[in-house]
Amino acid sequence: MKIDLHDYGYKPELEPSSGELGRIVRVDRGECDVVTSQGVLRVLSDSQRSQDVLAPVVGDWVSIVEDPDLGFLIHEVLTRFNTVSRRDPSEQVIEQVLVANIDHVFIVHGLDRPLPPGRLERFLIIAQDSGVDVSIVLTKADQVEESLEIKTTIQAIAVGIPIFTVSLLDESLEGLGALEDLIGVGKTVALLGESGAGKSTLINALVGHEAMTTGEVRTGDKKGRHTTVNREMILKPGGGIFIDTPGVRAVGIWDAQEALERVFEDLEDLAKQCRFNDCMHNTEPGCLITEAKEKEEIDFRRVERYLALRNELEEQKSRDRKE
Repeated sequence: MKIDLHDYGYKPELEPSSGELGRIVRVDRGECDVVTSQGVLRVLSDSQRSQDVLAPVVGDWVSIVEDPDLGFLIHEVLTRFNTVSRRDPSEQVIEQVLVANIDHVFIVHGLDRPLPPGRLERFLIIAQDSGVDVSIVLTKADQVEESLEIKTTIQAIAVGIPIFTVSLLDESLEGLGALEDLIGVGKTVALLGESGAGKSTLINALVGHEAMTTGEVRTGDKKGRHTTVNREMILKPGGGIFIDTPGVRAVGIWDAQEALERVFEDLEDLAKQCRFNDCMHNTEPGCLITEAKEKEEIDFRRVERYLALRNELEEQKSRDRKE
C-alpha cells in the first residue's frame, strides 16, 4: 500500500544521498518500525557506530538500505530540525534525546492529582528548549472540579503559555476542539507528562479510536502505571501526528542556564539590574525583583519558583564541577 509521506511531515529538503527515505514511528531494542512510501518496514541499525554517534529515536527521518543477509538497515539518520531532550536520568552530563522533528509539545497534567511546581518547570524547560510551540493540557476535568489553585500556579510559572482544560470521558469531550485547531496535516505533536496524566486517553480521544492502551491510576497517590512503554507515533485521521512518551519520572535539565533564561526571562532581566551583582533577591536593598513582588507587579509564586530553581541549578553546577 502506497503511503503519502506528507502525512508524516515530509519536507523537500529531506532527500537522502542514498537509500529509501522513511520516518521512525517506533523504536524497540535494536530495531525500529519505519514508515516509507511503500509501507512500514522493520529495520535494524547498520552498525555500532550509528548507535553510538546518533542513536535513532522516534520522529527521526532516516535512509534505509537492504542487506542480503541482515535485511533492511538504517543507513543514515538525517539532520534533525529539533529534538525534545533531557539530562540523562543516570545523572551523567549527557543529552538524552526523547523524540525528534516535532512541531508542538503538549505538557499534560491530570487534575485528579496535586501539581508539583518543580516538575512543571522541568517539563516546561524541556519543551521550550526544543524551540517549538508549547501548550499545557489539563485532563480529567470530568472527574474533579477544576482547581483554581493549580491553574493560578501554572499561569504564574508558564507566563504566556496557552492552557487547555479537557474532559475525556463524558460524551461532550469538552475542550478537544481547541486542541484540534492546533493540529494539521504533517504536524507532529509530542506529549510530555508523568504516568497516569491522561496522555494515552487524550490521544485516543483525538484520533477517534483506541490507538493507545490506557491504565488505571492508584487511588492513594494518583500514580499511574507505565501503560506506554515505548515512544510511538500515532497518525490522526484527517491530519496530524502524535508521539506519546512513557511517563517521565526522572526529569533532568539539559543546557539548564539557557533554558532557565527563557522560562524566567523577565526575572533574569530584572536580576541584572539589581544594585548588587550577587543579590540573592531576598532582603538586599536595591533588589528590583523584591520591589516588583511587593508592588504585585509579578506574582509572588513566580518569584518563589524562580529563586528555588536558580538555587537548585547552582547546586547542580557545583556538584558537576566536583565530579
